[in-house]
Amino acid sequence: MNKKADKIDTTSWSEIKDRVYGAKGTTRRKDLERDFEGFKIGLLLKKAREDKNLTQSELAEIVSKKREYISRVENDGSNLTLKTLFEIVEKGLGGKVRIQIEI
Repeated sequence: MNKKADKIDTTSWSEIKDRVYGAKGTTRRKDLERDFEGFKIGLLLKKAREDKNLTQSELAEIVSKKREYISRVENDGSNLTLKTLFEIVEKGLGGKVRIQIEI
């Protein structure tokens, strides 16, 4: 038996991020974490839209945007202004935005 092939890799996700993107606090790691937060916003908006049984086109019409814009936001929420976020959530989805800042 090949002992090397039998060894289970127990590398954690944190260790992988440290190795690939650098330790917490480095510029590359901060960029990764910021991009990931944008991605999460997009997923949350998509789920909320689907929970309201709205298509991207219907939501876009409510907030006076193009369907393609809504698609981009859902796939990568990082390039989204706060004004537009509030419009989509409050006007388009009937929800409320809460923002938290950690220092």
